[in-house]
Amino acid sequence: MKFLRKLQKILQWTVIFFFASTILTVLAYKWLPVPATPLMVIRCVQQVSRGEHLRMRHHWVPLEEMSIYMPVAVMASEDQLFMEHHGFDFDAIDSAIKESKAGKRHRGASTISQQTAKNVFLWPAHSWVRKGLEAYFTALIELIWGKQRIMEVYLNSIEMGDGIYGAEAVAQWHFHCTASELTRPQCALIAATLPNPLRFSSKEPSAYMLKRQTWIMRQMRHIQPLP
Repeated sequence: MKFLRKLQKILQWTVIFFFASTILTVLAYKWLPVPATPLMVIRCVQQVSRGEHLRMRHHWVPLEEMSIYMPVAVMASEDQLFMEHHGFDFDAIDSAIKESKAGKRHRGASTISQQTAKNVFLWPAHSWVRKGLEAYFTALIELIWGKQRIMEVYLNSIEMGDGIYGAEAVAQWHFHCTASELTRPQCALIAATLPNPLRFSSKEPSAYMLKRQTWIMRQMRHIQPLP
């Protein structure tokens, strides 16, 4: 019994520590720039293990110093209901589950909020534990950060090329300009790479990428800019 009481107390303090530390971290990132993400660290380790030079181009800029087309482009490409949902697109999740059961090609159903939670706080692996934690952090950032901050963190942290993270870095390395100078077509092209930025390049776009860019630009007409 004494052992069980001790174990119970350890579990209680573990739970308290988890919730306290995660909530405090989310609160801190409501105002502070995110210096690095788990994926950035993983990519650096992979580069070193392959005997390559480190490549981590990451330059944080406020949302107001980005092109107004950048958030519109990623919403058009990744999450057209971003301003309407509270972190989860349940219709998209339901459709993805049905398609998976039918043996069709797997389709992602993650919202920009979910992708941001995963990028900033978690590791890029598929498991029920990670999905559960992703849902927890998604709810937290929706509650504490709000839409503008989620978009700001997303556009500063997401992988946009080989060793390139965020709108400012991809603007400098692929288009030789700043994030604020990105044009509407350039933003659409960047957004077109996001499903797989290591396979698709906004610097040297394929015919498929140009076709997807055109589709995104058409969708952008129906997306309202962030307030």
